[in-house]
Amino acid sequence: MNTSLPVIVGAAQLIQRNAELSEALDPLALLHRVAKLAAEDAGGGDALLRSLDTICLVDAVGWHPDNAPALLSDSIGAHAKTLITAPIGGETGLALLNMAAMRIAAGHSRAAFVGGVNALKTLRTAMKAGVSLTWPKGGSGELQTLSDPRPGQTEIERRHGLQRPTEFYPMFENALRARRRRGLQEHRVALGRLFSPMTQVAAQNPYAWFPTPRSVSELTTVSAANRMVSYPYTKYLNAVMETDQAAGVLLMSSEAADAIGLARDRRMYWLGGSYAEEKAWFASERADLSRSEALAACATRLLEAAHVSVNRVSLFDFYSCFPVAVELACEAYGVAEDDPRGVTVTGGLPYAGGPGSNYTTHAVAAMLERLRERRGMGLCTGNGWYLTKHAATLFGSEPPTQPFAARNLSAPKAVGGEPLEVVQQAAGRGRVEAYTITYDREGVPQTGIVVGRTDAGQRFVANTPQDRTLLASIAAQELCGVEGRVNVVDGLGKFDPS
Repeated sequence: MNTSLPVIVGAAQLIQRNAELSEALDPLALLHRVAKLAAEDAGGGDALLRSLDTICLVDAVGWHPDNAPALLSDSIGAHAKTLITAPIGGETGLALLNMAAMRIAAGHSRAAFVGGVNALKTLRTAMKAGVSLTWPKGGSGELQTLSDPRPGQTEIERRHGLQRPTEFYPMFENALRARRRRGLQEHRVALGRLFSPMTQVAAQNPYAWFPTPRSVSELTTVSAANRMVSYPYTKYLNAVMETDQAAGVLLMSSEAADAIGLARDRRMYWLGGSYAEEKAWFASERADLSRSEALAACATRLLEAAHVSVNRVSLFDFYSCFPVAVELACEAYGVAEDDPRGVTVTGGLPYAGGPGSNYTTHAVAAMLERLRERRGMGLCTGNGWYLTKHAATLFGSEPPTQPFAARNLSAPKAVGGEPLEVVQQAAGRGRVEAYTITYDREGVPQTGIVVGRTDAGQRFVANTPQDRTLLASIAAQELCGVEGRVNVVDGLGKFDPS
C-alpha cells in the first residue's frame, strides 16, 4: 500500500506586484518559474521536472494557447504525455489535483504537476495603455479537457442583471440571512466577524495581494474606499480579480518519491477527494437559494469516503469568493464560523487573491507549508460558477489507514432537486425569495434584482422599479418574504413591492 500512495512532494507560489509592462512575466514564464520553485521545494530540482508524465493546468483568463500544458512541458524539459486543462471554475484546481492523484493511485502516472496562473492585472494594464501583449501561443499534442463547458447563467438571468458573481452571490447571501432570521445590521456584523480574521491570515501571507488586517467595521462600513458593490456586499467583501499570481503543486507516487530520495517528513498525503454539482445548474432554477445541495453532498462524500470525522481535521481552507460561500461550507462540514481552527490558510480570495479559477492551487500550496509545520490533516474546498459545482480534497501528514478503493467515489455528479421552470411572462401577485441591489462606482443604487414565486408557485426573475428612493428603502429593510405585484414590461419581468 505504501508504494502506491499519491503524495504532494512540493509546491510554490508567485506574486508579481506592480511590474512595468516591459518587465512583467507572461503566463508561461510565471508557470515555468513556479514549477521550478516547486521542484526545488520538493528537493528534486530539474531532474524531478524532467520526470513528469502528467501536467494539469487551470485555464488562465485572457491566455488561450492551443495547448498550455504542452508549452509548459517543453519549457521545463519534461516529456509529459498526459496533458489536461480545465475551463472556468473555482473548483477546477482541486478537481485536477484529485484526478492526478487517482491516476497515481491506479498506477497510470508516477509524477504530475498541477498549477495555474492569473495575469489579469498585466492584461488590464496593457488594455488601458493600448499595448498589445505577445503572450506565447501554440503547444502541440493531445489535450484533454476536464469539467463541464456550460455557461453559468441563463439568458433570462443575464437580461435582468444577473451576469457576474458580484450579482449572484449577494442574492444568495440575502436568502441565507432570511433563512437564519437575522436582522440586517446583525447579519452585516456577522459578515465582518467572519472575514476579519481572514484578513489577519492574509497579513501574514507573503503571497497575499492585500496583506492588510481589517476590523469588522472597516469591512462592512460603506466609505469612499469601501463602496457598496451589490447589496449587502461592500468592496472589501468581494474577491479580488486583477492580480498577477501563480501557484503549482507536484504530486508523485510514494514509490517514485522514495526512488529519488525525497524527504518523507516534507510530504503531504492525498487522503481523498470528491466532486458534486447541482442538478439545477442555473441559480434561478433552484428551489432554495439559501442552500447548496451539491456543496453538502461534496462534504458528505469526502468525509465518508476518507473515513474521517471533521473533528480530526486540523486546518481548513473553504473557498471564499464571497462570505456566503464560506458560511454554507461551514454548514456543510459542521464547522462553526468562529472555529479556532480557522476557515482559511491563505487569507481568502478577497485578500490573498489567486483568482481566475486558480485560487485552490494557492490553498493547497499554503496547506502543504502549514502541515509541514504542525502536522495533522488539512481540508480544501473549491466552488465553481454560482454555487454550481464543488470539489474538495483532504490531505494528511501521515499516510491513510484505509485502501484507496474505499475512497474512490463513484456517486453521480449531479445532485439536488430537479430544475424549476422559470416563467418568462409571470403576472399577478408574487413573493420575494432572494434579491440584491447593484450600485455604480459612486455608490448610487442602480438595479434591484428579484427572484421569487408567484401565488401559483411559479418561479420568476424580475427587476424592481429603477427609483433610487425605492432602492434605498429596499436596502434598509428585509425584502425576502415581501409580497408585491409581478408583470412584464418591454420583455422584462417587473416586481413592485408597493
